[in-house]
Amino acid sequence: MQIILVSRHLKAARTITIMPRHLVLTLFVLLALVFSTSALFSWLSVHLRLPLVEELMLSLQQQEEKKARDHLDNNLQLMATRLGELQGKVLQLDTLGERISGLVGVKRPLVNAAARPGQGGPYIAAPMSAGELQREIDRLAGAVEQRSDDLAFLEFKLLEKRVKDRLLPTILPVKDAALGSPFGHRSDPIAGLRSMHEGMDFSAEPGTPVVVAADGVVLSAAYHPEYGNLIEVDHGEGLTSRYAHLSRMEVQPGSLIKRGAQIGAVGNTGRSTGPHLHFEVRMLGVAQNPAHFLKQGDEYAQVRRR
Repeated sequence: MQIILVSRHLKAARTITIMPRHLVLTLFVLLALVFSTSALFSWLSVHLRLPLVEELMLSLQQQEEKKARDHLDNNLQLMATRLGELQGKVLQLDTLGERISGLVGVKRPLVNAAARPGQGGPYIAAPMSAGELQREIDRLAGAVEQRSDDLAFLEFKLLEKRVKDRLLPTILPVKDAALGSPFGHRSDPIAGLRSMHEGMDFSAEPGTPVVVAADGVVLSAAYHPEYGNLIEVDHGEGLTSRYAHLSRMEVQPGSLIKRGAQIGAVGNTGRSTGPHLHFEVRMLGVAQNPAHFLKQGDEYAQVRRR
């Protein structure tokens, strides 16, 4: 690039040629001046402590510190909230675990308070640091996970217990009946000789409904020379129950029945001296005392004794 200078003081016009290196050199000089001026100004502000610059730097520093404090406070608040939630969760799981343990019949380990050393004194709040909060959160998170596993086990045991309860003959086969002959040895009501009574007799009016004492499958429903109209129900695992001397039978072999469902009515069929229900419980074919099962229910205490 060429620049032509014309002046009345000059006898002739002058031409100046500007090369690219001249532009680069000029730009470099300008940048050097800017940086030098900035460095000089910063040096003067630090050493001479110019009020304006000092206030500006202090303000920037305070803003950064405030941002850091706000960020830390927010994190601490979130951690404290999380800690409170976990503490509440642990208490809730403990309470629920105690209730389910009572239903299942499983005893949970008790904390031995006597093994702890004596402690006391006034309560003085001590704020927790971020590290302490995080450690406590981790500890409580582990406690929640452990208690969740314990509850899952208790839930399984509760389900197992409910299934077992429904398969155990624990409800009275006849409501509002009087207890006649119990299980065990007795004088035979017809022969008058000592004999073994392998069930329980419930005295009631003819036609009184008879219900099944537990869930099961009807094995047989037929007439027997001694038992009269007899229904036998399989409850699984070798456990069966029998309902004898019925006036009528209302189920068929192979039927699935739920505990409490009516299966017949009190009668006086077979080898019997009067209307009653003969109730048996057998395990692998061996007669068991039905009272041992019925006492596990809530109705046995209401049975009238003669």
